[in-house]
Amino acid sequence: MTQDLDLAAWIGRSETVADRIGPTPVKALNATLDHPKAEAPDGTPLPPLWHWLYFLPLHQQSEIGPDGHAKRGGFLPPVPLPRRMWAGSQFEFRSPIRVGDAVERVSTIDNVTTKEGRTGKLVFVKVRHELRCNGASDAALVEFHDIVYREAKQPTDVEPPPQRAEEGAAWRRTIVPDDVLLFRYSALTFNGHRIHYDRKYVTEVEGYPGLIVHGPLIATLLMDLLRRNAPDADVASFRFKAVRPTFDLHPFQVNGQPSEDGKSVRLWAQDHEGWLTMEAVATLRG
Repeated sequence: MTQDLDLAAWIGRSETVADRIGPTPVKALNATLDHPKAEAPDGTPLPPLWHWLYFLPLHQQSEIGPDGHAKRGGFLPPVPLPRRMWAGSQFEFRSPIRVGDAVERVSTIDNVTTKEGRTGKLVFVKVRHELRCNGASDAALVEFHDIVYREAKQPTDVEPPPQRAEEGAAWRRTIVPDDVLLFRYSALTFNGHRIHYDRKYVTEVEGYPGLIVHGPLIATLLMDLLRRNAPDADVASFRFKAVRPTFDLHPFQVNGQPSEDGKSVRLWAQDHEGWLTMEAVATLRG
């Protein structure tokens, strides 16, 4: 059996985990994003994407691989490529998830595909997550999570040409991705991936120029920009795609542009040179 067939055999595998939406992670991320201090009593709705604070990957220390992730295999397929990145996600926010809720998450391997890219083989894994609250039969949230695995960086690799970010956004905010911000977000999401906090590892082993800002953190900052500028907006769906890595070496900018009809908001992030690093769209109810 070929490796591709081995990986395809993971399609359809699922796992179910449960968690209770406690207030402390909500207050901690609120502080990390520099909002005024606020309590989070039972019934407080989670802002979009804050469900990432729960269902944390509680692997035993002996199960951790050299990159800080769990060793390959188990629920996710054992892709034999060293570099793993969060490529993007798509969400349907169907009903609120609130502090105090008992939530069950069912995760299923939706697809596994292999492609040849500029720098060698790429493997894409799509995972579907469905979150149900308090024993409900209908999902409150459906998420598709896109993971890409890549070969080790080589000196001869040719990176894709960068895209210039759009100018003149209605909403803009500058983010300073210092070590403390990256550490706090890693801690809140129990993310041991060394590319976010181990400078020696990320530069000498994976060949990047600096610590990599978490894709989910940038997506959360994009949604937070919407929340700051349109606090009453009711988000129905959201999708984002990582375009280019963001490093901790310089400040970066998050941007938003509401549509003329008020039904959606385009969101994007750019680095200090003006190159597009993430693009996203949020659709609104009402």
